[in-house]
Amino acid sequence: MKFPWLRVYSWLYLVFLFAPVFLLPLFAFNAGTVIAFPLQGFSLKWFAALLDNESLHEAVRNSLTIAITVSVVSTTLGIFAARAATRYDFRGKGPMIGLIMLPLVMPEVILAVALLVVFLQIALPLGMLAIILGHILVCTPFCIAILNGAFLSLDKSLEEAAYDLGETRISTFRLIILPLVMPGIISSLLIAFIISLDEFIMAFFVGGTTVTLPIYIFSQLRFPAGLPVIMALGTILVCLSILLLSIAEYVRRRGVARTGAKDTGGFL
Repeated sequence: MKFPWLRVYSWLYLVFLFAPVFLLPLFAFNAGTVIAFPLQGFSLKWFAALLDNESLHEAVRNSLTIAITVSVVSTTLGIFAARAATRYDFRGKGPMIGLIMLPLVMPEVILAVALLVVFLQIALPLGMLAIILGHILVCTPFCIAILNGAFLSLDKSLEEAAYDLGETRISTFRLIILPLVMPGIISSLLIAFIISLDEFIMAFFVGGTTVTLPIYIFSQLRFPAGLPVIMALGTILVCLSILLLSIAEYVRRRGVARTGAKDTGGFL
């Protein structure tokens, strides 16, 4: 290898990046209440404590309701935007798509403050609806980016052949295009779900009295005795995120293999 130090640097960087993730399950299964080494034995009591916490259950229900709604709406909007961006040319297309994708590069705290001001000006109550609208703003660009690749991999001759056989634009989209981009749609749903479930800043600013899972975790950090329970909860969330990302990547690769397009990289 020409530059062996690059490999060493890469491994050290990965260890530094993922060490906190690997420490989560260690302390989640630790019998002691102090988050420090040496460990005081193996125990499942912190996971059992999650079952008796009603405030946590309410936060989970709120987060799941928000995440499911946001993933469906964001993916639907992403389908329309990606279809228009990849299939049609119209005046102002570049600036319009750039404006839609702007939340990808803007600091989220700025977006949250701006939305808070707008919601207060139009007298929209802060709460679950406000969180859903804010999460849709954040998640839609990610959905568009995923679905752009799915639509670009389509063979336009299939669509043209459907028109020649008498299908309408709507029936062609429903019978031909949607089944082909379905892996991208599923990936978009899963990614938007994960982003919404883990999002904190937007929910903190516009959530009002609605408590989501990240806000609940943040509120519990003030109580050292409850940290092992948070470690157990964090372990579950990390495993869930890895599982959903793995499913999204598997579905994406299946879609690439089905269409025969070039794989330009994915989530994992």
